[in-house]
Amino acid sequence: RFWSGTPMDSLVAARAWAVEMLLLTAWRRLVGQNDAAVALVALGGFGRGELHPHSDVDLLLLSDSDALPEKRIAELITVLWDAGLNPGHSARSVADCITDAEQDVQFTTNLMESRLLAGSVDAYQALKASTGPDQIWPAGRFFEAKSREQLARHQRFHDTAYNLEPNIKEGPGGLRDIQTIGWVAKRHFRVDTLHGLVEHGFLTAPLFNDLIKGRQYLWKIRYGLHLLAGRAEDRLLFDLQRQLAERLIGEDPEDGTINQKVERLMQTYYRTITGLERINERLLQLLDEALSDNDAAPEPLNDFFQVRHGYLEARRESIFLERPLLLLELFLILQQNPDLRGVSAATLRLLRQYLYLLDDKLCLSSKASAVFLALLRQPQGVYTQLQRMNRYGVLNRYLPTFEKVVGRMQFDLFHFYTVDQHILFVVRNLRRFAYGKYLQQFPHGQQVFQRIDKPELLYLAALFHDIAKGRDGDHSELGAEDAANFCEQLSLDAADARLVAWLVRHHLLMSYTAQRKDINDPHTVAEFAGQVGDQRHLDYLYLLTMADIAATSPKLWNSWKDSLLWELYIATGHSLRRGLENPLERQLVIRETRAAALSELLASGYSSKAIAVLWDLLPEQAFLRLTPDQLVIAGALILDAGDSESAIVKIRSRPEKGVTELFVWAVDYDGLFAAVTQAIDRMRVNILTARILTTSHGYSFDFFQIMDANAAPLREDDAERLCAAIRQRVSARQAHPPMDISVPARLQHFLDRPKVVFGRSDGHQLTVMELQCTDRPGLLGRLAQLFLEAGVRVHDARIATFGDRVEDTFVLSNRHDQALAVEQMESLAKMIRNSLGGENTQQPPALTAGK
Repeated sequence: RFWSGTPMDSLVAARAWAVEMLLLTAWRRLVGQNDAAVALVALGGFGRGELHPHSDVDLLLLSDSDALPEKRIAELITVLWDAGLNPGHSARSVADCITDAEQDVQFTTNLMESRLLAGSVDAYQALKASTGPDQIWPAGRFFEAKSREQLARHQRFHDTAYNLEPNIKEGPGGLRDIQTIGWVAKRHFRVDTLHGLVEHGFLTAPLFNDLIKGRQYLWKIRYGLHLLAGRAEDRLLFDLQRQLAERLIGEDPEDGTINQKVERLMQTYYRTITGLERINERLLQLLDEALSDNDAAPEPLNDFFQVRHGYLEARRESIFLERPLLLLELFLILQQNPDLRGVSAATLRLLRQYLYLLDDKLCLSSKASAVFLALLRQPQGVYTQLQRMNRYGVLNRYLPTFEKVVGRMQFDLFHFYTVDQHILFVVRNLRRFAYGKYLQQFPHGQQVFQRIDKPELLYLAALFHDIAKGRDGDHSELGAEDAANFCEQLSLDAADARLVAWLVRHHLLMSYTAQRKDINDPHTVAEFAGQVGDQRHLDYLYLLTMADIAATSPKLWNSWKDSLLWELYIATGHSLRRGLENPLERQLVIRETRAAALSELLASGYSSKAIAVLWDLLPEQAFLRLTPDQLVIAGALILDAGDSESAIVKIRSRPEKGVTELFVWAVDYDGLFAAVTQAIDRMRVNILTARILTTSHGYSFDFFQIMDANAAPLREDDAERLCAAIRQRVSARQAHPPMDISVPARLQHFLDRPKVVFGRSDGHQLTVMELQCTDRPGLLGRLAQLFLEAGVRVHDARIATFGDRVEDTFVLSNRHDQALAVEQMESLAKMIRNSLGGENTQQPPALTAGK
């Protein structure tokens, strides 16, 4: 009946009725139809007469004394479990219920929705009479408790409904928000149904219809989730999104690709919960006002607004008709009066009613531009008011290009939020830099933010950096054009407008350089400095990059990424101060690194002769790609080992970078890189960088930077186990079979054809291979095995992971340390494609022979 389109209210009621009939049958057989000692009471959704396929059946076994027929009740519950009804049950006396309800607002809420199914009428009536608002939890106190409860619940979901795998029951705008409205309103007006609020004049008929329509839609999604998952599943997981989209939108290819269907399904979902969020806020605010002192006189604020109960309120219903610009100015007033709690429900209704007045003529006017710029220039409330403008539908009226990304999802595991929410979270992060909040997470944010002269330019760049997502073409280029046009509309200074457009166009540049290039190489830094041009551009780009990465996913930002960006920022600043015409030469860097490491080793008591012998063994690249600190650590270990041929495997924690550093010194052999990476893979440890060097006497001199699955340095016991495993593998001088890299079910839907691009290194002596593919356990170990089988040696590796996608860069050669021939590149690419699989595998990999 569900898949054929039966109305949801009929389905959830029918299911509750069917379960009730089964339950009563068991009750009559096992307990007794008219047992005066106990009452059978339905709670929760079952109490409301609403059940989904795998909803719990919540029950209260209630007695008017402490005497309960425990054996018969135990038999009843056993039968219910055996029947698969998942009963959530408790057995209490009336007195116990009253005590628990007085202490627990959640239990009181459950009792409000209770329904007597069978048994003692007297016990049930006694309970209801003793737990009403006249006895415990009066309406005002109940409202405050449920408001705090909702706030805490929303915070668990990062205060946004726009997660890409949302919880449709508990998340903002979800079913629990609808229930919260009902609970607090019913306790105040003492009605049993939502429609009773219409009869009391609290809900208008149109608003009630919107609420019911939204609930019906969420019920539809939830019912489908339960059926498809075969369990009580309230999360719209990616694999279930695909199945729902196919079943609800259709399997006809003319309806679009599966990803397009998913995006259509989810955009409808997000727009539905946006409307429900607005209704929830408005109705809870109305209740707050109704429960406040109605005799309190309003405080005039200006000719158009007054303050009542802490909320901004229109002084008359015609204010937006009199002055449409107030549709924008309202948010500026809220910023300038931070003590205000928000906008009154009545004024929100007026705002929605007159939103049409925010037309092109008004939005393009100089007055509107002045208000919006003033909003961005305020010392507080920038993110809060932009978020409000988005929630109330004002932002996309004023900025039409923003409308296209409202509720837009990207079907991958990298972008955790919808595009509009991600954009606003970027602004939120920038505001955190301004306030100096979250210094442990962003240790340099405030320091650099204080250097910039016009923060509003940064906020504008944030608003536009992803605004062209979903359009055909490069979203950075298209967004830069939109930003330039909007800056012209705002009449910004030409230099400022160019900066905003430049930031949008290049908002990925610093992240790309830091994570995918060797920032120890002065050529890399000089090239990046040339693209940035000056310190002002660098400061703005650094802040935007940090805010952007941290707003993409709650787990994406970490100390490692912070250290990478900061090192690039500092190095680029030095390069800019030295002058773009005077780039730092590689030989100078090599000499300075050698001298610094030598000085430290001499100070530690090592002889200059022994150090010189070791230095002569190392390739020149060691002094370019490694830091003096790394050379000192490795040098001391090797010198202490003397003539021993035993492998050295040493780990040290680098908490300032959020990583663990692994050093391996061993006789080199084909398969050493595979042996080490496979040992690391088996520990479920992530490799971030690999510096693979070979000495002139045939030893491997390798540094790996790694972190655990929680993006933290390894624990001491895990580090010891990893060292032991690597020593064992290296001593055996062979690579073990790589671990199984079957893709987890959650990633199956994102598996795509690996993209392989070859080029030459700067010196044209080695080959650079860039790989983009779906991440999975054991990936690097499998790649190392493929390199071994193809006769390819690894000299350097840069590992970058973005959610479900990896973008790795390897510097490779053949076994004679020469660049790969075209035939060898083609063979290796084919091996990678066949091994990693993915969609569209019939197409050849991208190959380039030039730089």
